[in-house]
Amino acid sequence: MKTSSFSGFYKLSPGERQQEVAEMAGLDADDLALLNNTGSLPLAVADHMVENVIGVWPMPLGVGLNFMINGKDYLIPMAVEEPSVIAAASNMARLVRNTGGFFTSHTGPVMRAQMQAINVADPHNARARILEAKEEILARANALDPMLIKAQGGAKDVEVHIIDTEEGLMVITHLIVDTRDAMGANAVNTMVEALAPFIETLSGGRVLLRILSNLADLRLARARCTVKKEDLGGSDVVDAIITAYRFAAADPYRAATHNKGIMNGITPVITATGNDTRAIEAGAHAYAARGGRYTSLTRWEKNKDGDLSGLIELPMAVGLVGGATKVHPVARLAVKMLGVKTATELGEIAAAVGLSQNLGALRALATEGIQRGHMSLHARTIAVSAGAPPHLLEAIVETMVREKQVRVERALELISQLK
Repeated sequence: MKTSSFSGFYKLSPGERQQEVAEMAGLDADDLALLNNTGSLPLAVADHMVENVIGVWPMPLGVGLNFMINGKDYLIPMAVEEPSVIAAASNMARLVRNTGGFFTSHTGPVMRAQMQAINVADPHNARARILEAKEEILARANALDPMLIKAQGGAKDVEVHIIDTEEGLMVITHLIVDTRDAMGANAVNTMVEALAPFIETLSGGRVLLRILSNLADLRLARARCTVKKEDLGGSDVVDAIITAYRFAAADPYRAATHNKGIMNGITPVITATGNDTRAIEAGAHAYAARGGRYTSLTRWEKNKDGDLSGLIELPMAVGLVGGATKVHPVARLAVKMLGVKTATELGEIAAAVGLSQNLGALRALATEGIQRGHMSLHARTIAVSAGAPPHLLEAIVETMVREKQVRVERALELISQLK
């Protein structure tokens, strides 16, 4: 039976790892050839993706292991340059497997776009007029995207908010759209651009901005897990992790680093699948401050058995159609590896990886400190950057870690000495 649980994966050569992934994910010879091609994003394709193209910038693509989500095994493609991220997420996923893995849910693929009406003489009555025209607004929006309607998506609701600004009251109309398996930016932006003149007529003002919101609070993904206290190192470790979480929940200075660690897991998944990392980061951090104070995106507590239970909830505006997900060949490969069928499934997977990453960071901080876990991988990166030859690499890494002198200068000294 295929499983993402694999002991000693890091000991394999890149070619051996590829074979294991190919067997698990059903990759063929063409897929493997793509992985071996450092120019897997052809210049001609890149030239159609962004402006002023002069080349491509490769990033390591690793595999998160041990992930069981809703009873299904996943190999998690993660594009990231930071050492220890993939190892930490994989190690915590291994512990979570012992209690059934991660369990997820979502609120649906719903986005909102905003139309900003200014210079409105009677904002409260304007709000009422817009809401009275809700059905016509929805009909006009849906006429613009018959394919989305055919997929059971489309504009579903209208909200109107009156906000007080330095320029006085503004009337902000929100168009609520089910974007199905698309991230939805292009679809919703097209709708509000077309609706702007109608909103001007209804409000009596002038519509200035009309664009989606990246605070996708109607498109939430949730993941939860439980870890046995024995697997973490005992009740004291559980208590320490919860205390560390409570620090982040109460203090925005700590919460910023806490949530950055969560995004250490999520952003590599978003990058690998060709989704918009900036949109996901913006939505996550805005959601963390939705109560008026920036706080933790996760919650950790102790269950009746004394085991550790964790939960994450955050906006996850990802797509499987359109954009780089369909254009970038490695992004297509990453989606194939995951075997996901819907955008909501992809969002839930990313949330689970973020929760696993957060657990790894909290456990390290609450026990041995974060540096020890980073040290060996960081030392390897430093040694390679200093030009250590392969036959001396392990000795140089071991020496720098033992001495706690992980610096380029020390690596250069050791290279000279050992040669």
